[in-house]
Amino acid sequence: MKIYKIACIPGDGIGKEVMDEGIKVLNKISKLSKNIKFEFNTFNWGCEYYLNNGKMIEDNGIEKLKNYDAILLGAVGYPSVPDHVSLRDLLLKIRQSFNQYVNLRPVKLLSNVECPIKGKDPKDIDMIFIRENTEGEYAGIGGIQGEGTKDEIAIQTSIFTRRNTEKLMEYAFELAKNRNKKLTSITKSNALNYSMVFWDKIFNEQSRNYPDIKTETYHVDATSMYMIQNPEKFDVVVASNLFGDILTDLGAAIQGGLGFAAGANINPERNYPSMFEPVHGSAPELSGKGIANPIAMIWSTKLMLDFLGHEEEGKSVLKAVEKTLMKKENLTPDLGGKGSTSEVGDIICKFLQ
Repeated sequence: MKIYKIACIPGDGIGKEVMDEGIKVLNKISKLSKNIKFEFNTFNWGCEYYLNNGKMIEDNGIEKLKNYDAILLGAVGYPSVPDHVSLRDLLLKIRQSFNQYVNLRPVKLLSNVECPIKGKDPKDIDMIFIRENTEGEYAGIGGIQGEGTKDEIAIQTSIFTRRNTEKLMEYAFELAKNRNKKLTSITKSNALNYSMVFWDKIFNEQSRNYPDIKTETYHVDATSMYMIQNPEKFDVVVASNLFGDILTDLGAAIQGGLGFAAGANINPERNYPSMFEPVHGSAPELSGKGIANPIAMIWSTKLMLDFLGHEEEGKSVLKAVEKTLMKKENLTPDLGGKGSTSEVGDIICKFLQ
């Protein structure tokens, strides 16, 4: 039997509530499987920790996380803590420290979920975004000069390295090869005449190594239109940090809402642990009410199972979610039901059985 050590960072707001349901599902998988078991350790880092200690994570927090097979993250953010502090000092710190340069986000409409785009059903919306996750527009390079004066200047520099961009593109092409042999690159090279021209060049170079993959390139603004008009056009999509971040929130909307938005922060070489998280925020207005939708967190555990090499268990999780969606009254209020966060988790576990 394989025993996996999982670091859990519930974070803030509803992160703590949905984390409980993710762990509940994984514990159910453990009971049903003869092959795998999970051991969980919880680290109460986040905005509450910041308000008490002046930092989002312990000084040796990254060293502690290195010892785990994977990391689960609930949510980050709280109104009294600036967003750039909560994001950069915890989530981005982990991503960059562990070179989790692949951010994998499925955009898939499940059965029994209403799509806001008229006439679209699950066969039309089944794409997966590969977003660069450690550099690009979120590299954190820049500064402010002349602060508080009329000559104040803010500089934010994007960083694109050949090493990471090539590896990201290779990951996307390999995924496309195992799906429908189609890959779309998102660019804005007409306006960003260095970074995105470089991006396009690397994409074209990599495409020559995969002659059987159909490739397309769209500008990010056009893509936001095409995703609404013709979402069936897209299968595997590769994008920079900022563009991928924005487009996957649009993707979450067309797959039924942020309650379905799962994410994986992956270090493909497995030199460091990878991290799995729902894309939604901490939703402080819902915190403590027990009505947050846990499906995105549970879907993220499915991505973790896949990455750890347990695809069959991962498939069973998603099937259990789809069965749960068949009875609307059992779902959380965002999906038109009357169920609680924990009740939805319980039903999913029931269908796993």
